[in-house]
Amino acid sequence: MTGAPTPLRLLTFNTLFKGDVRARLRVLGAILERERYDLVCLQEVMYRRNARLLRRVAGAAYPYRAFTGAVALRGGLMLLSRWPIRRCVFTRFAMTGPARPELLMRKGAQVAVVALPGADCAVVNTHLSANRDGDWSPANRYTRVQRGELDRLGALLSAIDPRLPLIVMGDFNLPRSSRVLAEFAAAQSLADTMNGSREPTYRPTPQFPSPPAFDHVLLRSAPAGDLKPRARLVFQDAVTLPDGRSAYLSDHYGIETELLR
Repeated sequence: MTGAPTPLRLLTFNTLFKGDVRARLRVLGAILERERYDLVCLQEVMYRRNARLLRRVAGAAYPYRAFTGAVALRGGLMLLSRWPIRRCVFTRFAMTGPARPELLMRKGAQVAVVALPGADCAVVNTHLSANRDGDWSPANRYTRVQRGELDRLGALLSAIDPRLPLIVMGDFNLPRSSRVLAEFAAAQSLADTMNGSREPTYRPTPQFPSPPAFDHVLLRSAPAGDLKPRARLVFQDAVTLPDGRSAYLSDHYGIETELLR
């Protein structure tokens, strides 16, 4: 008896660390519990108490979780999984100038191996430094910071078993058109699951009416076979908070990706 293959469902989402954080996380947790993604990479969860909140609300759907930190989460990163996480290591990016409050977030990358049905998979959750100048040209001071972080990330990816499929998700704070991002992806043989899309992943505002796509899902198939991605933006509409108010889940949209063999 045969049937259609079941897709692997992924989500990456920057949850926004300020504002009505816990109210929004309660709503997000309920959505995650209902959707039951296979893997969820979250950024800006920030505090262990927020990770505990997500675990209470969505924990039944994601029995396996990875985050580190006694009070503040390292990098603000949290990985949720329906499948066993064999190992997960957080690596912090180097702290380099310009000086900025963002350095308190201790940004970096989680590198995990997850035991998916049928095969292991390497999963990387990351959040790079923001470009405060809004200038992503190679010579910009923040672009140089981001290049250094991508170099460190590339070194981490190079140490992953090449026989494993690799998924790299997160808020790169670099536009899809960025030369620095393109060079990184090419060097690591990573394909953008939303390649060609002109949709922003940051919510437009009057001050920033035409933002680019900062969030990305990058994929490297294992030698044994190709993975065919289908990706779309989610969490674009307002939600109802527990007290009845209407709000957006974040200043970012999420990227939902389905992978088929």
